[in-house]
Amino acid sequence: MTERYVKICGLRTPEMVSAAVDAGADALGFIFAPGSARTVGVETVRGLVGAVPDSVETVAVFRNQPLAVVLEISRAAGVSTVQLHGDETLEELQQVQAAGFRTLRAFSAPAFAAMSAGERAAWAGERILLDAVEPGAGEVFDASVLRGCAPGGFWLLAGGLTPSNVGALLEGSGAGGADVSSGVESRRGVKDAGLIRSFVHAARGTGA
Repeated sequence: MTERYVKICGLRTPEMVSAAVDAGADALGFIFAPGSARTVGVETVRGLVGAVPDSVETVAVFRNQPLAVVLEISRAAGVSTVQLHGDETLEELQQVQAAGFRTLRAFSAPAFAAMSAGERAAWAGERILLDAVEPGAGEVFDASVLRGCAPGGFWLLAGGLTPSNVGALLEGSGAGGADVSSGVESRRGVKDAGLIRSFVHAARGTGA
C-alpha cells in the first residue's frame, strides 16, 4: 500500500512546526482565512516556513478571499502550496497554479457529492480535500455520502479526525491521506506534540 499522506493544519508556533516535521508530516498548513482561532500573520509564517525542509509542503489556507490577496500573501509568506477552501472556481485554482504554486481544493463532502458527474469530472485532475460542512469544527461527516462519487485521484479526508479514528475512517473512505487540525490539539488552537505524533502513526498504520 502506498504510504498515506498526512497534513497537519492550523500551525502557529515554531514548536508546533517542529513537532509536525519530526512526526513525519508531509504538509504543514497555515490559516490565513479570517475568523479562525488558528489564523496567523504573514511575517510569522515566513519565519516558520524558513525552518521547514524542502521535502515538506507548506500550505497557505484561504477561504473566499480575493485572488490577488491570496497570491500576495502566499508569495510574501514563502509557502509552496495554496489551499482554497471556499467557493473558488476551477479557473481561479488554475490561476494560482499559473502563478507557480501547487494547489489543494477543499470542498465539503456533501457539496462534492451533490455535484453532477460532469462537474466532478472537471475537478478530476486536481488535488482534492473533502471536509465536513463547517471546516475546523472537529465534526466527522458521514462518508456514505461519497458512495459511488468519491474523487478518483489524489484526495485527502478531513473533518473530526483524531488519532483514535483516523485509521478506520481512511480505510472506509478510500482516501489517500488525512488533514487534521483540532484533532491534535490539547485545547482550541493549541497543538499537542504527542497527539501529532500519534495521529501520523495512526494514519499510516505504523503503530506508536
